[in-house]
Amino acid sequence: MTTLQLNEEVLRNISIIADDESMLRRVAKYLRKLIAEKQDSSDSMTQEELQAKIEQADIDFRQGKTFAMLPGESFMDFRKRIGR
Repeated sequence: MTTLQLNEEVLRNISIIADDESMLRRVAKYLRKLIAEKQDSSDSMTQEELQAKIEQADIDFRQGKTFAMLPGESFMDFRKRIGR
């Protein structure tokens, strides 16, 4: 289904229940929940931000600013050792 078809279906279904206040309240509540989920997921970084992080990591690596886990070292111990 395309976005246009989905939009049409959603609007058609809302028009069917438009005269039922109880159903509209449920739809509005669910839409608020979906909007909150979308806003939470928008906290992720943009493609440009990701590319900038990768480029900075490459520069740091070439300058020897790297860390390596020791054999048998847990991730938490590694983080403590490097101060993060």
